[in-house]
Amino acid sequence: MGATATATDHLLLHFARNGGARDGDVELLVLERGDGVFVVDSQGRRHLDGLSNLFCAQLGYAYGAEMAEVASRQLIELPFATNWGVAHPAAVELAGRLAEIAPGSLDHVFFTSGGSESVEAAWKLVRQYHLANGEPQRTKAIARDRAYHGVTLGALAFTGVPGFKEPFGSPAVETFHVSNTNEFRRSESGPELTSLLLDEVEAVIEREGADTIAMIIAEPVQNAGGCLQPPAGYWEGLREICDRYGVLLVADEVITGFGRLGEWFGVTRFGAVPDLITTAKGLTSAYAPMGAVLASDRVAAPLYDSGRTLLHGVTFGGHPLSAAIALKNLELFEREQVLDNVRAHESHLAGMLDSLRSLPIVGDVRGSGYFWAVELVPDGPASRFDAEQREELLRKCLPGALIRAQLIARGDDRGDTVIQIAPPLICDRPLLEDLVGRLGDVLTMLSDHMGIPRA
Repeated sequence: MGATATATDHLLLHFARNGGARDGDVELLVLERGDGVFVVDSQGRRHLDGLSNLFCAQLGYAYGAEMAEVASRQLIELPFATNWGVAHPAAVELAGRLAEIAPGSLDHVFFTSGGSESVEAAWKLVRQYHLANGEPQRTKAIARDRAYHGVTLGALAFTGVPGFKEPFGSPAVETFHVSNTNEFRRSESGPELTSLLLDEVEAVIEREGADTIAMIIAEPVQNAGGCLQPPAGYWEGLREICDRYGVLLVADEVITGFGRLGEWFGVTRFGAVPDLITTAKGLTSAYAPMGAVLASDRVAAPLYDSGRTLLHGVTFGGHPLSAAIALKNLELFEREQVLDNVRAHESHLAGMLDSLRSLPIVGDVRGSGYFWAVELVPDGPASRFDAEQREELLRKCLPGALIRAQLIARGDDRGDTVIQIAPPLICDRPLLEDLVGRLGDVLTMLSDHMGIPRA
């Protein structure tokens, strides 16, 4: 039995229509090998990974031998130890290194196995902070519409995508969702939009009672909806509101952290220092599963009180193997000048993507760093694809178009209809030009399939 047949019979794919692959409605890619920034499938086709394997593979697939050496040494020295009341050298060193590169006083690190776990852990740290300060009534959170923060029940409460939440009952945490920062199709922009968005946040706080709100959680650039950029002053405004009302500010950097926006942590691009940062994905460049929560001195201080226990733990959080790989990942970032590479090529990538606006199916192009989205429209910027059209476009046509172009990218309609790219951070100018060329081919295929006249 071939790999594809075995997969369709036995492997449940995440966030996928498993019946589609089984019934042959879509081709299931089985990826067997990585090569630089390319992945090779079971049929020998070589695809340009324009999504960094779901925003994870910051370094592509070029450093396996170095990572294997580190992993082998760690497995020989100490294959496993927990962080449950004990420590081990790799976790200790990694925590110190993260404290060095984090903004402000985010000097305390709680390790997890991934992004949803990081968001869950952040909520528990927030609650323990408020409990220690004699404010047990702070049990509510504020998040943003269409934002995705994870799949575990706490993280799912913060997620602002109703279709992901409704099948699983009442949210574990009472959460209020405010408008996201998407400027496309809005009449407001700049300072006016910033003011409106912040006023909405403040109105929720005042309506619910400032002493009931525990945290505000937001991504520096929101993924769901398609790389939604914050207007100038937005993050500074969130920081000021949180300070004024005693609310903790959490930056969800599971995607934007570790170079995606050309900074160690994306929020530093926007002039604010949060109280906590959640991370995963790029922490190890996906050479091993790992996440982390970074907490400020203020948030962590009560956890050092005599007799107080941190009431949360993750068996594999801070796994020695993952920690050793994360340390090597950070070393490679500096050796290969990864952040500098993103900064050097961002404007050229932006310009190439902006040229795609000439295609009639393209309504908007937005993003920063190596994190971009193209919003698709049927008939000019004011139009939207309806549900039936999105089904045809994203789930029937797009997978085949991407395979023909040998490009890994992502279609998404948790907000409006977008295609996202997030190339490995080691991509140089020729590779970026190749990527945008392939994306243009895909968009042309989609436009023709949907019967959108060429300009």
